[in-house]
Formats: sequence, structure tokens, C-alpha cells
Amino acid sequence: MGRCGARAWQELLMLLGGLWMWGSSAQPTSPSPTSSSVPPLKFRLAGYPRKHNEGRIEVFYNEEWGTICDDDFTLANAQVLCRQLGFVGATGWAHSAKYGKGVGRIWLDNVNCAGNEKSVRDCKHRGWGNSDCSHEEDAGVICKDERIPGFKDSNVIETEQSHVEEVRLRAVVSGAQRRLPVTEGIVEVRYKDGWAQICDEGWDSKNSHVICGMMGFPTEKKVNRNFYKLASKSQPKQKRREDLGSRKRLFAERQQFNYRLHSVSCTGTEVHISMCTFQFYRGNSSAACSTGMPAVVSCLPGPLFATGSAQKKKQRQQQQSQPRIRLKGGAKAGEGRVEVLKNNEWGTICDDRWNLLSASVVCRELGFGSAKEALTGARMGQGTGPIHLNEVQCLGTEKSLWSCPFKNITQEDCKHTEDAAVRCNIPYMGYENLIRLAGGRTEFEGRVEVKRGSKWGTVCSDGWTTKEAMVVCRQLGLGYSLHAVTETWYWDASNVTEMVLSGVKCAGHELSLNHCQHHGSSLNCRNTGTRFAAGVICSETASDLLLHAPLVQETAYIEDRPLHMLYCAAEENCLSSSARHANWPYGHRRLLRFSSQIHNNGRADFRPKAGRHSWVWHECHRHYHSMDIFTHYDILTPNGTKVAEGHKASFCLEDTECEEDVAKRYECANFGEQGITVGCWDLYRHDIDCQWIDITDVKPGNYILQVVINPNFEVAESDFTNNAMKCNCKYDGHRIWVHSCHIGDALSEEASKRFEQYPGQLNNQIS
Repeated sequence: MGRCGARAWQELLMLLGGLWMWGSSAQPTSPSPTSSSVPPLKFRLAGYPRKHNEGRIEVFYNEEWGTICDDDFTLANAQVLCRQLGFVGATGWAHSAKYGKGVGRIWLDNVNCAGNEKSVRDCKHRGWGNSDCSHEEDAGVICKDERIPGFKDSNVIETEQSHVEEVRLRAVVSGAQRRLPVTEGIVEVRYKDGWAQICDEGWDSKNSHVICGMMGFPTEKKVNRNFYKLASKSQPKQKRREDLGSRKRLFAERQQFNYRLHSVSCTGTEVHISMCTFQFYRGNSSAACSTGMPAVVSCLPGPLFATGSAQKKKQRQQQQSQPRIRLKGGAKAGEGRVEVLKNNEWGTICDDRWNLLSASVVCRELGFGSAKEALTGARMGQGTGPIHLNEVQCLGTEKSLWSCPFKNITQEDCKHTEDAAVRCNIPYMGYENLIRLAGGRTEFEGRVEVKRGSKWGTVCSDGWTTKEAMVVCRQLGLGYSLHAVTETWYWDASNVTEMVLSGVKCAGHELSLNHCQHHGSSLNCRNTGTRFAAGVICSETASDLLLHAPLVQETAYIEDRPLHMLYCAAEENCLSSSARHANWPYGHRRLLRFSSQIHNNGRADFRPKAGRHSWVWHECHRHYHSMDIFTHYDILTPNGTKVAEGHKASFCLEDTECEEDVAKRYECANFGEQGITVGCWDLYRHDIDCQWIDITDVKPGNYILQVVINPNFEVAESDFTNNAMKCNCKYDGHRIWVHSCHIGDALSEEASKRFEQYPGQLNNQIS
């Protein structure tokens, strides 16, 4: 068949397809059986800069991702598309590639939805792939930041009226009822205004596996059914008391059960029981489950939530061997960008074909439950370094992601804008009930109040930093810490409680403020007045700064700079202390100079903590400092002893360059706003003042060059663990060789140890 004939045949098929779709959407009856063979559409949000609930709309059709043209686009179209993405609706839409130009096909044009369609398939359009648009007309959507209850996947919305949304595990062993997390109990489903049970006839370990995953546990364990029969079967009271006497104590009263489900059959890979097959009891269910009893499940908690001594011992054993998978950049436990360890280097996973099955394998491998969401499009920020895996396709039964089929990545396949992420189910711990915010203007800010016994009170702000604020925001489920507030006089003080906690010091990763160091019941605070109570401002998104390590390695060199050219640098304390005793203006200082290129890979702009009204003008250099210390530069011996140091004040945070299709927002000229936009970077060139370390007093030898961004945690970030960069360097007294530069947590533990034990180069050949 000739090229023209093939094109005509394709157009005929497209026309027939369009007629069939128009006909089926016009019919009020349910779709014909043939329509079930049509593969479901997948959708994702892409582009920058954007929040997680907005972006360029992309659709996966015919095994290929593509965009939608903005011709005739309406809010009704956005409503349908946002629902298919799992949001309750849309608040707006964007035209003219506001979120950047897409690549590949433009699948749809002249889309015309009424707004109540279940799928964009049901809307009128020109036909799949039939468009006269360019990618400069790619449409975007802004969705309401509220998820559809029961939404399971990017292309599945539960529409069955008789479906199960809420499930719980009810402990019936006295004592266990007060302990969290609940790891064993009767499975109950929400029914009307109460709870109902599931008949355990035919119940097996696969069903238990699904329930445990929903409850935030990686796996199930065998449960003693006979133990529970005593509570569920009718027996003489005296006999029942005797049986219970030699066991853990159960509720002795006869329990009245209200059965709702039976014949539950799961494969074990489902992320929610509603995805399993089951049947409902109809009408009067008083005689239901006559030969069975309520389904009972027992789960094994992951290391983070282990409580017993035996479980904690197992946790310590697991931690001795380094995992080959981790989550980065998430605000809460059990969420983040997925990173895997390959060839001693951490890297990310491309989101092609990323789904709930693969995400659940990741979650369970890390000690959490099944996946709540499989996130695409770098929703947890962009990673750095290699992209190790692509098209991961787990069956859901694997114990490790490494057991799943996948493709090795090539540079053309993926970018870090496609990094995959997960949100996992985690056990309910009740931590959010022990803390609250008061006096703020929104739910995301306020004076911190904690519950001590039955009493609520404020927290002393002595030593209150971003790390403590991070824990508070995580505990409340409010995202990241934007500001740690030490004076809260401007918030409503009409219902202020007295101070009950002081000396709080957190590492930043804790799940609750109670897990941090503190003074206990004794209070020791310089000022217990209301205005000095600790407060926080939380945010759903945060920046994430990252130093471009290769540039440091490429630009490092030594300069002997005359003292008469260093008066301004001395005033800004950019020279080592011995410079004070030098014979000014004669002589020189030996400086190790290099360029720093600092990227913002997060999901919010990086802004200085202080507003421009409090920036400090430096007459000598004729510029403002918006942060006193923006970076630390150190020369360390292999055992970690500091032999030289430098620092850089952020005299100018600006967007030097940006990724394609990202507009610059910040520049220093004319007292402009300072910051680093998502997808942009700030370049500090090697030839500007203080972009150095004074190594005049350093003896020849082997050293480590370390650069730390935002060292005092002044500005909130989603991930502080990637703020340090290290290089090996050998100094012979005249020249310096800098190599093996990498982000601090980019290597395996084994490779990091080898790096720290670096014996130095034996020649000038750097491999």
C-alpha cells in the first residue's frame, strides 16, 4: 500500500473511531462490552514552575505521552481532566504553554466537554492525533487541592455505589486498645453511621496482606483464630472466664456483630480492599456468617514503628546492612522521591509506566504499607546524578524493587523532571493529637501548643530553629517548615496557655516533638512571656538547593593575591585569622578559588529569610547582604579536622540562568527582589571576592574540600541532606588537584568510607 493509501486508511479509521466515540457518548445506556477492551487513558501534570495540583496536562494514549491544544479550551474541560487526575475539580486553566512546551504528539485539539463527563474520551474533539497546533499552544489545568475520596490510580475513579472506602483494625485485647499502632484486631468497614465486620469464611493470608498494607504495615503474620472465637461465640459465663484466665484478657461480654461483607478474595497485590472481589450481605443479615467469625488480622510493623524489644532487635539487624532504596524530599514519613543504589551511586527512577504496583513494592520494602499514590513528574522535587531505572513493571508480589522487570536508562529516554515518587500508607500513631497551633491567621501557622498529660501549653523559643519547626509541621501533617518563629506577639493571644515545655532540640527527622530532646517536666526558659513562645509557619511546598559538583572540580585553582587588594575581603571576615597579623599592605594571601553554581531543584522558590527592609548594606563592596552566611567552605583532613575555612554571605541571590521554558524572577539590580526560582540556578564565579578559602597556613598534604549551602538552616528546604558537597584534593605547596567531587549523600556507605580514607594521589594522573 502506498503512502497516500496508508494515510487515507488511517484517516478513515480515525473518522470511524470519532463517529463511534460520538455515538457512544450520546447514548444514555451503559457502554457496550467491546468498549471494555479499550485501554484506559493515563494522565499527568508536567512543566515548571508549578505546584503539585497544576501544570501542563499530558495524556498517555496509544503507548505514547502527548499534550492537549488550548484551542476552544474551557473550564469544563479542566473539570473533567482534573477529576481524571484524582482531584475533586478545577479552579482554572492555562493557555499558550504557561507551564512550558511539551514534546512528542499533540493528542487532542478543539476539546469540548460539558463538564460532567467521566472521561475526556466522552467529550467532543477533532480526533486522536488530529491537530493543527504547535506545542506553544499546550493547555494546562489548575486543580482544586483536594483529592477524590477512594481515588486509587491516575485513571480509575470508583463509581460503584456499593463500595468500601474506610477500613479500620479494631483491637479487642484489653491493653492493646490503648497502644498505638494497632497491629492486630478485627477488620471493620465503615457502614452508614457505624462500623461493620467481614465474615472470615474463605479468608486467607492474601486478604490479610492487603489489609495490613492499607493500615501501613509491610506484611502480615499468622493469627490465632481460636483465641478470638472465645469472644465471638456464645458460652456460659463461668466457662468463658476460665478459658480467658490462662490467656490474654479479652472482652468477656458477648459481642454483637454486624456483618457487611463476605467471600472476600484478594490476589495480595491490591492497594485497597475495594479492588478485591467480594460480596455484600443484603437485607436482614442477622443470620449472616453462621459458620464463621469476624475476619481478624495481625500485622508486622516496619522498623520505624516497631515497639516491642524483639521487634527493635530485628530493626537494628536490618539497619546494619545499607538498603539499596530510599525516599528523599518528602514532608512526611513514607513519602518522597524514590532513589536506588547502583554501582555505589544513588540515582532516581524515570516515571515511564510508574504505577501503584511498583510503588507498593517500594513502600513495603522500606517498612511501610502499600502505596497510596504513585507520583510522576518529579512531584517530590528533582533528584540529581544518574537516572538508574526506567519502565519499572512490578507484579506487586516482589519483595524488592530490584526483583521487578525494568529497563536500563539511556540519556535520551528521561530527564529528572520525570523522577518517580511515592506516598505510602503508614500506621496511625495519633501524634497529631498531642500538638496544635493557636493564634495564627491560617491553619498553616500559629503558636505551638503541646499536650503534657491532660494540660495544654506553649513551648519556650530558646534555641527554636527550622529543625524543630520541621518536626512540628510533619507531626501536624502540614508539610514543610517555612519559618521557625521565636517571637509570636503579633498573633492572637486571647486564649494563650502557660508555658509547659523548654529545651527542645530536634535532629529534624523525628515524627513527634516528644521524640526530641527537651527539659522534661522542669521548665528552664529565659523568658516565659507569651510573646516569646515558639511558633511555626508551614507550607505544602519547599525549595531544595543543590550545588553543581562538577563545576567546583573544573574551576578550582590557586591564586596568590596581594594584601592591598584584600581590604574589603578582610572587612567581611573572608580571610583566615592569621591575616590580622600580616604586614599590610605588603605580602599576599594564598587563596583556593572555585565557582559555585547553586540549583533550586525543589517545588518552591528559595527566598532569604529576612525581608529587604533588614538587608545590610556593605559600603566596601557596594551591595546588600540578605543572609549573613549562605555557604561554608572548609578544608578538612581525612579524619575530619578543619585546617582552613571560608564563608560566603549571600550578597545577591538571583536567577543567573534557568532551564528551558523557565522565566527568571529574581535579579539584584536596582535593589530587586532576591531568591532562586524553581528550575534556575545562582552562579558565584571564581573571580568574585570571598569565593575562596584562604589556605596560606595549610601545609602540603591530602585533604577534603567541603562546601555546605544554607549551613545554619536559615531557610526551609525539603531536603537538607544534600546540602553538602565533598571533593578529594592534594596540595603539594604550589599546586592543588581537586577531584571526585560529589554531593554528600550521593555515594554508598562503602564508597563514602573509601573516600574518607583517601590516601592521596601518587602522581598527577587523575583517573
